[in-house]
Amino acid sequence: MALRNHSTITEFILLGLSADPKIQALLFVLFLGIYLLTMLGNLMMLLVIRTDAHLHTPMYFFLSHLSFIDLCFSSVTVPKMLENLLSQKKTISVRGCLAQISFVFITGGTEACLLSVMAYDRYAAICHPLLYGQMLSKQRCVQLVCGSWGLGFLDTLINVLLAMKMDFCDTYIIPHYSCELPSIFLLSCSDVSTNFFVMLCSIIPHGLITFFLIFFSYVCIIFTILSITSTSGRSKAFSTCSSHLTAVIFFYGSAFLRYFMPPSGSLLQLIFSVQYSVITPMLNPLIYSLKNKEVKAAVRKTLGKYLQCFPW
Repeated sequence: MALRNHSTITEFILLGLSADPKIQALLFVLFLGIYLLTMLGNLMMLLVIRTDAHLHTPMYFFLSHLSFIDLCFSSVTVPKMLENLLSQKKTISVRGCLAQISFVFITGGTEACLLSVMAYDRYAAICHPLLYGQMLSKQRCVQLVCGSWGLGFLDTLINVLLAMKMDFCDTYIIPHYSCELPSIFLLSCSDVSTNFFVMLCSIIPHGLITFFLIFFSYVCIIFTILSITSTSGRSKAFSTCSSHLTAVIFFYGSAFLRYFMPPSGSLLQLIFSVQYSVITPMLNPLIYSLKNKEVKAAVRKTLGKYLQCFPW
């Protein structure tokens, strides 16, 4: 019976955020604006970091990869959500759903690793400034970024290969605006205890190890900042890592709550998913540009350079 049901179900229905057409129209305008801001902000960060020689440092090398990940992360879910907000048939194929889950895992897992790498960068810059160039050489930076992507792909491979073996019964409605692994557990008529256990065994070490790396980095940073005698020195040291700390709180807070809660399709889970997959990618370039004088100066310089190319 499971094989028959699995072979007949070729698509899922995504319930989305609301069934009210008027609210759907408002949500479409809202999320379209968020998506365009996300694209514009992160592309601007990539352009500025690429063109401004003053930003060719390890910190901004990692930030450029974070912007690229945020572009990918947002593009995995938001376009399909926008399509379904305007469509009467709010469906996604089983293969499309698994593909979306794969990209969510890759981008989310890589971002978690990259945020811990950026915490290490701040630790090296503040706690060991004289050894900064040695601790974060060009080769080391490339290795850290490649390792982040590698761990993201490894988590994806483990979880999605198991998800492909799941059988789906008569229930094919996903109480969500996108496909996420916990959401499709509710649709399976096969035993998903192994899938859930493997998901936790991959996410918990991945999430907790990267989180504790960030935590211990900031413990060392705080002790170093407190040892600085001048108030201006403390303020300057803290300002260099405040943007990263804000980004960490937004991402880890919502992602942990989303994946550690039992899958139920509740409104709270939808809010957490929107926070880390839609809102955070939009906020990251704003956080780093508004709180960073170097980035603001580079943005003004880059915009001025390109605006001069247009006749007024």
